[in-house]
Amino acid sequence: MQDCFEKYNYWLQHAEDGEVLRSLKSMNEEDIRNAFSKDLQFGTGGLRGIMTAGTDRMNVYTVYRATEGLARYMLNNGMGSCAVTYDSRINSDVFSRLAAAALAYHGIKVYITKECMPTPYLSYITRYYGCDAGINVTASHNPSLYNGYKVYDKHGCQLTDAAAIAVTEQIEAVDMFERPLPVFEDYFGKEITYTDEQAEQEYINCVLAECLGNAEGLNVAYTPLNGAGYRITPAVLSKLGANVEVVQEQSFPDGRFPTCSYPNPEKAEALTMVMALADDKGSDVVIANDPDSDRLGVAVRDLKENGKIVQLTGNEVGILLCDYVLAKLSERNQLPARPIVVKTIVTSIMVDAVCAKYGAEIVDVLTGFKYIGDVINKLEQAGEADRYVLGFEESCGYLKGTYVRDKDGVVAAALVAECAAHYKRLGKTLCDRMRELYGEFGNYFLRTTSYRFDGAAGAELKEKLLADLRVSPIEKLGASKVVKTCDFLTQKQYDLPRSDVLRYNAQDGSQLIIRPSGTEPLIKCYVTVSGTSEQINERCGEIERQLNAMFAK
Repeated sequence: MQDCFEKYNYWLQHAEDGEVLRSLKSMNEEDIRNAFSKDLQFGTGGLRGIMTAGTDRMNVYTVYRATEGLARYMLNNGMGSCAVTYDSRINSDVFSRLAAAALAYHGIKVYITKECMPTPYLSYITRYYGCDAGINVTASHNPSLYNGYKVYDKHGCQLTDAAAIAVTEQIEAVDMFERPLPVFEDYFGKEITYTDEQAEQEYINCVLAECLGNAEGLNVAYTPLNGAGYRITPAVLSKLGANVEVVQEQSFPDGRFPTCSYPNPEKAEALTMVMALADDKGSDVVIANDPDSDRLGVAVRDLKENGKIVQLTGNEVGILLCDYVLAKLSERNQLPARPIVVKTIVTSIMVDAVCAKYGAEIVDVLTGFKYIGDVINKLEQAGEADRYVLGFEESCGYLKGTYVRDKDGVVAAALVAECAAHYKRLGKTLCDRMRELYGEFGNYFLRTTSYRFDGAAGAELKEKLLADLRVSPIEKLGASKVVKTCDFLTQKQYDLPRSDVLRYNAQDGSQLIIRPSGTEPLIKCYVTVSGTSEQINERCGEIERQLNAMFAK
């Protein structure tokens, strides 16, 4: 087995791409160890990594290797077509065109977008063109140094575990320097064609068809965070009747993200400029998409807090949408028999109480929207797709409708706008409605804390810390005794795939879920507590200090 320096020298001898060669020649010993210590792992979330040379990095050779492996998998399984799009990141257009050419080399038909488009649009066009697979070059909300590569199945759903393992086996057999990199122009107009404007319009029509009202009279401050939602989301909001103001500095695609180093709409820092715009324009609601426009961040002007703009959590937005959609469908007698709401296991349990009010069944799945998409697939196969009402995860991902199989920040933006407009006409804000829901169902609070482990040494430490937890389980959450533990690697209680997730439930009702991120070098911790404001602050503080002692190394 080659060590990292042997791999480095092999690349130095064989790489022909100018950008990769410049990166190789600039590396010191630590850079080489970090870039070549292992191969960039392909999983159900595809690839994601820093853009430099190296086997554990995103570059033209790792993208080629992944696509060559995917092509072999497709040919072995009688698949002959693929949809491709990309986000606004540096090199996303380069990587997507390379992927298209690598597929076309094998005679696979490729439909590729002319420009960056939202992630849900990739899911849509995979289905629209009847493709066997889809590729999206995106690193979602990661910092600008990162890029990524996701693969979708014929349903427009990210690959589930078994398919990802099969593709990985093919990728591992590929020598990335076995032939010169294929050239997009050699295949364009033959195996490769651009998607058409009709597909985009049909997607927008599907989004609008999921709306249950309008957003007339609502003033929205919006930012795409220099991402792929820059055209479509404002257009949809305007069609609903909203008055939309866009942050000009963030209104165009720019993979450098010059005004926001971490373009994650979950984080308050990412909303700084759009919240300032909302203050300046007197907007009712702040709406933000991440760079690939599958997530949604929301903040609301709270009239009971002197007009201060307050950011809502991903859970609060999901709870508000769940309540609004179920209520609206019920009022219209359009709620299906045995309705289903799908959520991830780390999402607020308050949703269960909201759903119980309307007789809706909750389906819990592992973290990752592909599992929500898979539930829709199974319902569709059983002829029961109409039972699906809403799916969401606490990390700001939402989907109403079955026209795609991934979270959709465009339809989420539309639903939030019409929901806010509905309550504005009643003299309320979304903050007012959230307070009403807390009063009705209980005061739940969920806080997510992440701990970062960069580089090869960080990856080893992260694995050790998680392994240690299985040897020495947590016995208390703060001051309360743990009464139930679930290890999702070994559990048999739920019909779910094995997953590196640990859940602890304490006597006072507190809950802690710990899992490694699938897309970033993080350990993520989800703390749920309930009670009075004083009890919530006390319990959260105790658990946070406990987590810092465990993971803040």
